[in-house]
Amino acid sequence: MATILRFRTIGPIFILSMLCSLRSRAAAGDPPEFTYHVRANEVRLTFSATDQNHHAVATLKPADFAVVDKELVVRDFQSFSRTDSKKLEIGIVIDLSGSVAPRFRREAADLAELISQTAGIPEENISIFSFSDSHPALICSSDCRASHATEHLSPPRPGDLTPLFDTVIFASAFLAQHADRDAQKILIVISDGQDSASRASFRESLDSAMQQAVQIYGIDLNSNISQGSAVLFALANQTGGRYFSGARASQRAMDEILEDFRSSYTITYKVPTSDAGFHALRILPTHNQDLEFRSRSGYYYPDNVH
Repeated sequence: MATILRFRTIGPIFILSMLCSLRSRAAAGDPPEFTYHVRANEVRLTFSATDQNHHAVATLKPADFAVVDKELVVRDFQSFSRTDSKKLEIGIVIDLSGSVAPRFRREAADLAELISQTAGIPEENISIFSFSDSHPALICSSDCRASHATEHLSPPRPGDLTPLFDTVIFASAFLAQHADRDAQKILIVISDGQDSASRASFRESLDSAMQQAVQIYGIDLNSNISQGSAVLFALANQTGGRYFSGARASQRAMDEILEDFRSSYTITYKVPTSDAGFHALRILPTHNQDLEFRSRSGYYYPDNVH
């Protein structure tokens, strides 16, 4: 399931109003949404499974779950496998805009904490992104530990703009191109969720991440819940990631990323219907009702695939 109960203190009405506001602003004048180009009418879905105590389930079998794809139940999977521990690609977006200038020290500490916890992940599988002159920028890739990139960040200046949505699109495309085809792609966004300069909309950034099968983990720098918090929550919730705020957010994020990864599986199946448009996805247990699943919320099926 993609719902993050950790966010319940905000209240469902607040979340709904924030997301409706984001959707309505993205609707006017936006270009067409991104779509998946489905290869041979096959869906590839990576997901994680946990038990009632939120512990990873390492013994899952295909008969233990079913996929609901556009309200059609799928139980016949063409492939089923555990994820390979060497195939985890991690990107980190660090917000260096003027709005986070007062919290730069905390943000730099969060980034250093994240990097320190990636000791078991190959160096070439880690990249860091930010903004430069209001444009997305790659800070380092394949040498972020060796180059000590986190120690050379320039503090943001008040008034620096925030192309957050553009950077999510840029980083998602980079991870998709850089990662092994079978790798699980994680994008950690350390930000207050504000955007003041993107050419792309919130909707486009979300669709881009989903198109590239990138899971977003949001680390909220806000001291109080805000509209930016709702943005980070929505990006994480819809892509199958998680949202974190408060003390030790970066440590908790990496702990749960690695825990999710140890309980991750990949399946493929034939598209159950060729109806064009958005195919909502859910994963449901078939025997043990205490199992919980996390995956992206769906995919777009184009109208020109035959």
